[in-house]
Amino acid sequence: MQTATAIPAVRKAPRPRADALRNRERIVAAAREMFTEYGPDVPLDEIARRAGVGNATLYRNFPDRDALVREVVCSVMDRTSEAAELALAETGDAFEALERFVHASADERVSALCPMVASTFDENHPDLEAARERCEQLIEQLMDRAKAAGQLRPDVGVGDVMIAAAQLSRPPAGTGCLVNDRFVHRYLQLFLDGLRAPARSALPGTAVTMEDLRQA
Repeated sequence: MQTATAIPAVRKAPRPRADALRNRERIVAAAREMFTEYGPDVPLDEIARRAGVGNATLYRNFPDRDALVREVVCSVMDRTSEAAELALAETGDAFEALERFVHASADERVSALCPMVASTFDENHPDLEAARERCEQLIEQLMDRAKAAGQLRPDVGVGDVMIAAAQLSRPPAGTGCLVNDRFVHRYLQLFLDGLRAPARSALPGTAVTMEDLRQA
């Protein structure tokens, strides 16, 4: 009688402890604040101090500056996507949902952080591409819904909305982002009012896509 071959047990990777996850979240939150306030060259030791962790904990989670910056940008994009998902879940006025999303995305300080993508690390990193693709698809769905309702002018694309929101919402990191907060939502609303249909004038050129922005 042939003896059955024993199947080796599959060893699962241990799940991170709750305190380790909290430390990682504190590091990312502190880095997001300090990158916005001072730019991408802020000392990592200062980020660790603000996060309330030791330097060893920071480097255990993020071996270099590129890894930390990438995580911060991806987390901001993820939070922006969550805001878009909340807006899509609303069943009321489609344009008002788009408005709420644009204002919420401005509060994530995307415009202060995204310039770091081109200057600090590989902008084609899989994590970044996945976060960016998800965000862009959700924004396009929001805009398509508003266009289908006849509330959003048809001659604008996702790139138009994102570049205008970025330009209006924050100056580059480290140049007084926090001082200008009180103007942000005022000027964003002026821009959003210009997106309403029917359009009062024809826009020069064609609708801008996110691919157009990446190739610029």
